[in-house]
Amino acid sequence: MEFYFIALFLLILGAIASVYIKEKNKMKVCSVISGLSAFLLAIPSFFTLFTGQKLSADIYLSPIFGNITFAIDTLSAFFVIVISFACFLGILYANGYIKPYLNKGMNTSSHTFFLMLLTASMIAVVTIQNALFFIIVWEVMSLSSLFLVIFEGNKKEVINAGIKYMIYMHISVIFIIAAFALLSIKSGSYNFADFKEVLNNTHFANIIFMLSFIGFGTKAGLLPFHNWLPDAHPAAPSHISGIMSGVMIKTGIYGILRMLYLINTPSKLIAYSVLIISTVSALWGVLYAISQHDIKRLLAYHSLENIGIIGIGIGIGILGIVNSNPVMTIFGLTGGILHVLNHAIFKPLLFFAAGSIYNKTHTRNIEQLGGLIKNMPYTSAMFIIGSVAICGLPPLNGFISEFLIYAGIISGLATDNIAIFITLIVTLASLALIGTMAILCFTKVSGVMLLGNPRSKNAADVSSDTEKIMLIPMIILAILTGFIGFFPQYAVFPVLTTIFEISGVSIPAISSIIVILKTINILFFVFLVMLLCVSLLRFVLNKSNRKHTTWGCGYNKSNNRMQYSASSYADLFISTLKPMFKRISHIKKPKDLFPKDAYFEVEIEDLEEAYIVKPLVKLDEKILSKFERIQNGNMQQYILFGLIFLVIVIVGLICIG
Repeated sequence: MEFYFIALFLLILGAIASVYIKEKNKMKVCSVISGLSAFLLAIPSFFTLFTGQKLSADIYLSPIFGNITFAIDTLSAFFVIVISFACFLGILYANGYIKPYLNKGMNTSSHTFFLMLLTASMIAVVTIQNALFFIIVWEVMSLSSLFLVIFEGNKKEVINAGIKYMIYMHISVIFIIAAFALLSIKSGSYNFADFKEVLNNTHFANIIFMLSFIGFGTKAGLLPFHNWLPDAHPAAPSHISGIMSGVMIKTGIYGILRMLYLINTPSKLIAYSVLIISTVSALWGVLYAISQHDIKRLLAYHSLENIGIIGIGIGIGILGIVNSNPVMTIFGLTGGILHVLNHAIFKPLLFFAAGSIYNKTHTRNIEQLGGLIKNMPYTSAMFIIGSVAICGLPPLNGFISEFLIYAGIISGLATDNIAIFITLIVTLASLALIGTMAILCFTKVSGVMLLGNPRSKNAADVSSDTEKIMLIPMIILAILTGFIGFFPQYAVFPVLTTIFEISGVSIPAISSIIVILKTINILFFVFLVMLLCVSLLRFVLNKSNRKHTTWGCGYNKSNNRMQYSASSYADLFISTLKPMFKRISHIKKPKDLFPKDAYFEVEIEDLEEAYIVKPLVKLDEKILSKFERIQNGNMQQYILFGLIFLVIVIVGLICIG
């Protein structure tokens, strides 16, 4: 554990030191420290994953906390590696992303401080085994990410997003505190190890899991507490969006898995709850992603979709445990947990590419982009690779985890239980629909944003690709999507050791999954060889044939008014699901013989936002407006209010006494 504590110390030291370092060197120093910390954290983490040996250390802080245990078991080790590596790449990317803000004279001291603090707090959250200290560090994580979200605090929409994020995070922690409070009262301890002993009662375990599932699910962005997510990600800088979506929301998944580890035998209620909520969340996320025109808001909704997919895998695994189906358990949990890793790779890749495009074009509106593949070929290639991966298409990493989840669902269909059979069929159909809608969404984004002609001056003025320091993290992530796709057995091994500790599935059931992945490995290489042969043949044929320009019938060249818009591309699909959206159309029909400014755009508002959140906010404002006259600036009146309150308190204490 020495390497672990040195790494944490370096991250905290880096946070403090970044305040005093010169502006131009802040991110460089943070990059070096986060890289060194990631290396140090990898040593004990990989040791635990490959040996199965748990590492732990106790630190005595005070009589209130007692001995606080920091432990790296297989579950913690997996998340430590994912978090530390993703944060390092995000900080490395920030070296280029922050430059335009530095050129404007912006002070980034608080940003670098909270960025390093967020990294340290996330590492601590997945290793602390004391409930009271866990909640404190959890709040540090939430508050540090809040300050990172409101980096551009001069914008009203950014502040509004920050306030909403803070409210939802406090809803999250209330449920987590309730779960831990009940466990502490029942066990007489704050230690997670002692909680395991009191969760043998199924009824009590169900209550605890549901409370924690709401709390951790809110952080993860599951329905119905997802509403903060589509606002926070667009508001934050792109490297923060990548870190938050890639790893921070996964701390919610860690919390859910940790509670499953503490519960010896989960019930059917837990299995069905996780599966149903996750399926609905995934469908909701991808459905609303299709309708978005803000590239970062679109990616935020895809975070909801992918958290739902992770939850589907976990739900299938739990259902397998409940029904004593080891094959279903191993495939479901492996697919779900592997998708945690895969999403932590392709989602930051997409956010980093989107951030590079925003830095060059100064707009996130897809409708104003186009033709970027010509002048930003490397960034465009990175975005396309990320798009293929997130759609779950072969041969990249997203396919592997989703394939395993499909295999888990199919392996459970041979059952006599009609309720399980119907649930699995619905889940299977939903997962297939999710994949189809994801493909629709990313063909829209890639086609409209990268291909064709520029749709605005912002896009037309782009003359060069993003700088190298921003490309390097994207290239690393793109390589990883391919590596896991072509060599899945190596990525799955550490996941399997994690699953063995959670589910206790036998080794033969685990080894069967490696055989299947090796077969996929061979098939992917055959596919790659065939693709190369076809490409080579096409190149030879094109070279041997003479090319001539086709008679254009008076047609000169295309322009941006002849292209599909993002709204028109998705309108046919969206119009078939009208009850699912609050749909606002902005249309100006062509009237003249040669129209110049005709347009069509669809604005979609989240139903929860439109019919629950906004009415509640308006009601709150209406009630609070009744008390506006209290705040009138009269100091004497404020003193009078304080005096009245003091008298009431004294009288109350006398009556009680």
